[in-house]
Amino acid sequence: MQKEAGKELNKLYESDLSVHNWYRFVLSFPPHLVRNYINEFKLSPDSCVLDPFCGTGTTLVEAKKLGIKSIGFEANPVVQMCASAKVDWDIIASEMLTEAEIISTTAQSKIDSSTEQIKLPENKEKLIIKNSISPYPLHKTLILENIINNFDSKYEKFYKTALAREIVFSYSNLKFGPEVGVKKKKLDDIEVVSLWFNRVKNIINDINENSENKDVFSKVILGDSRNDLNQIPDESIDAVITSPPYPNEKDYSRTTRLESVLLNFISDKSDLRKIKKSFLRSNTRGVYKDDDDAKWIQNNKTVNDLAIKIENRRLELGKTSGFEKLYHRVVKLYFGGMAKHLNDLKPKLKSGAKLAYVVGDQFSYFRIPIRTGAILAEIAHELGYKVIRTDLFRTRLATATKENINEEVLVLEYVK
Repeated sequence: MQKEAGKELNKLYESDLSVHNWYRFVLSFPPHLVRNYINEFKLSPDSCVLDPFCGTGTTLVEAKKLGIKSIGFEANPVVQMCASAKVDWDIIASEMLTEAEIISTTAQSKIDSSTEQIKLPENKEKLIIKNSISPYPLHKTLILENIINNFDSKYEKFYKTALAREIVFSYSNLKFGPEVGVKKKKLDDIEVVSLWFNRVKNIINDINENSENKDVFSKVILGDSRNDLNQIPDESIDAVITSPPYPNEKDYSRTTRLESVLLNFISDKSDLRKIKKSFLRSNTRGVYKDDDDAKWIQNNKTVNDLAIKIENRRLELGKTSGFEKLYHRVVKLYFGGMAKHLNDLKPKLKSGAKLAYVVGDQFSYFRIPIRTGAILAEIAHELGYKVIRTDLFRTRLATATKENINEEVLVLEYVK
């Protein structure tokens, strides 16, 4: 499954599937990368590792498997729910299995006896990509989701995590590559309930396998790591291992839109806007009039020169769309947001804390190279971090330019 020199290093090793595979983004960084830095940073059960952009919880799950305490921040509510389920291993397996059996039986009999097809209300329908799920799988999913909701179980987040995963990877017509799109061949029908039940059984087995570490502290905070780091105590963090969003045109809210809508995390445009406002600004679809993170890099010549270069290229090319006019601004907001994050992080770190940021070069804005790792290294240095080195993690082929794009790990140290 693995190939050398960064070609396929985002793939999961077979031995890493447990827990990590409950719900995971296609291009998540792999657990073995986290292990490498946990080992290099010499973390122990007394240490606490932070992932401020924790996504589906790769760093936290890996830390917990190794007996190390962890804290994560995630701004996307459906992802935060799944990540917090992935690090909670305190269950009574027989109780959870019995509940899941009752939910399955109830849902299946309701599906079998239903005469009318349940549809999404129009406000929700508008939010999802057209044809992202066919009518019959949708109908069954909505019945199952409703029964899980009404069951009011302490294991609800596990049931919904199983459902989120199956919605995306079994019931939907979605494909990821890396952008989210709709497959040509649509799925007319699928055994929604039995697939969900098997996924729940899989979750129970994984927790049983890892039960020796069930008491290791791990917590996922629903929040924005530019503004909410005050929720963790000062001088409590020994290491940071994370992968922030990259400055490109990938709308991260779109990737998780289907499960967010079907699981009731988003009901209308204002819910969506509220969530997007809590994200680091990394694409033009998530830029708002009152955004002011750019003030954090107003004296950084590299970022400002890059923004000017992008805007000049737009004028040269005669590009006039609203989004293209925002390209130069999103670059300043992205690096400004990262500067604010790195600044607010300092009091939370113990002296001598080590940090690993997985970042990627980008060519999304008129093919002008954005050397993310190098720019973040400069910003970190200005803020008093010591730049130890940059490791090459993998190389990807850019879809538009066919150029090789480096993904790197920026390794820092903070000494007070």
